[in-house]
Amino acid sequence: MRSIAIINQKGGVGKTTTAVNLGAALARMGSRVCLIDLDPQAHASLHLGLSLSDDAPSIYHVLTGPTRVAEILHAVDKNLWIVPAHIDLAAAEMELAGEVGREIILRDKMAELLRDRAAPAFDFLIIDCPPSLGVLTLNALSAMSEVILPLQPHFLALHGLSKLLRTIEIVAQRLNPALRLTGVVFCMYDANTRLAGEVCSDVDEFFASAASEGSPWAGARAFKTRIRRNIRLAEAPSYGQSIFQYAASSPGAEDYLSMAKEVAALALPVSTASSSRRRAG
Repeated sequence: MRSIAIINQKGGVGKTTTAVNLGAALARMGSRVCLIDLDPQAHASLHLGLSLSDDAPSIYHVLTGPTRVAEILHAVDKNLWIVPAHIDLAAAEMELAGEVGREIILRDKMAELLRDRAAPAFDFLIIDCPPSLGVLTLNALSAMSEVILPLQPHFLALHGLSKLLRTIEIVAQRLNPALRLTGVVFCMYDANTRLAGEVCSDVDEFFASAASEGSPWAGARAFKTRIRRNIRLAEAPSYGQSIFQYAASSPGAEDYLSMAKEVAALALPVSTASSSRRRAG
């Protein structure tokens, strides 16, 4: 099983769009995918048509109480499930501040899910992280084995990247030795602009110079697939649908399917959490 955190501490870069539509594309390819909404804005949940009432259990209750992940799994499409969020998740940062082991609560809860023989046997876990590097994101990095970083190809693309890499490095050293940065995906890409090509080259050069043997980003690269600007991608969330449900023949669907094929083809270490349960479908 592959476990992937989609992360960028900057908002508006295509993070949720990538988490939802990468998951939906992998599901279309036949993989069983669990999408975990860890953003208090709950955009991934809304994107897939799931709006929770104030008293409905969500990932907040999993992190702050005895609720099990299996209790709040929602099937939203063939091969695709979501663990939803609610605005009350914003309070979790403060509530968990004094908890011992607060950074690994999600890891323990996911291990519990993977041991549950009544739950689906997932091929991919994908987390949509909040646009910050707080306790929620640390929980995601502690629970997952891979990181994918969405970037917009503009002059601020590399801003904050070194801080994010440092966070990944610290988590890998102290909490999750399996954690690796898989790569960068460029979103809202416009091939007609000179800047887009220059930023892509800058990122490639950055990883070539920054990578060191044994570092969590050794071998990281930019995906060949570029997610082009596409109005259908922007419209799909308002209909509560992935791009494949909303406009399956659009360039956005084509791009995310191409990215999913790249992700699926990567040979990466199996996450340690998944080793707790091995069973046939």
